[in-house]
Amino acid sequence: MRRRAGIGGLQTAAAARDQYRLLGENVAKIKTDLMKEQLATFRSQLEDFARKHKNDIRKNPAFRSQFHEMCAKVGVDPLASNKGFWAELLGIGDFYYELGVQIVEICLETRSHNGGLINLQELCTLLRQKRKTSREAVSEDDCLRAISKLKVLGSGFEVISVGKKKLVRSVPTELNKDHNEIIELAQGQGFVTVDEVERRLSWTSGRAIDALDILLDEGFAMIDDGHKDGKRRYWFPCVSSIASTVNTDA
Repeated sequence: MRRRAGIGGLQTAAAARDQYRLLGENVAKIKTDLMKEQLATFRSQLEDFARKHKNDIRKNPAFRSQFHEMCAKVGVDPLASNKGFWAELLGIGDFYYELGVQIVEICLETRSHNGGLINLQELCTLLRQKRKTSREAVSEDDCLRAISKLKVLGSGFEVISVGKKKLVRSVPTELNKDHNEIIELAQGQGFVTVDEVERRLSWTSGRAIDALDILLDEGFAMIDDGHKDGKRRYWFPCVSSIASTVNTDA
């Protein structure tokens, strides 16, 4: 018959478990301290890199994008504040704050044309026209980073993907799946008809008209009547160029 462990054996086993636990805690602490030390080293090297290449970071959009990726890998956000080391060294916070203000201005200027939904490429084009006297070039990545900081303004100001395009929404209206599919369909020629929506998306007439009426009411679409075929066109400025129709002088 197998004998049960005595009190001494239980105490020995408990002591062993305590030793293993302490050992595990010590190993975890050593690893954590090592990681903190490595991160501190990386951040110091990143600061040295920024000092050395600050002019490239300010003026070269591609270089600036790669710099942001390097920062993200070590948990540094140069846009977190307009004050402190990064703002003083690079002026990055001020740069994106200025971009954000100009993006808001463009969205307001174009809202009567597009209802608050604008193609990201179109927005960048208008932004470059507004900043034509500025020394810093602006990329789509810069626009996206500036827009991400506008989220503190509340609802609206976010980037949504519709088909192959990225659109910037500056109004609180939410688009559902039907609305997105219609806008994606309109990317081909800038407009759709009810018949085309029914045929291409296999929808009923009622479903197509309901979705188009909402997009029309929200200002995302414009009506174009008077064609020989008698079919009403629903134009979507967010997927067709409006740069030439909007005054963007600074």
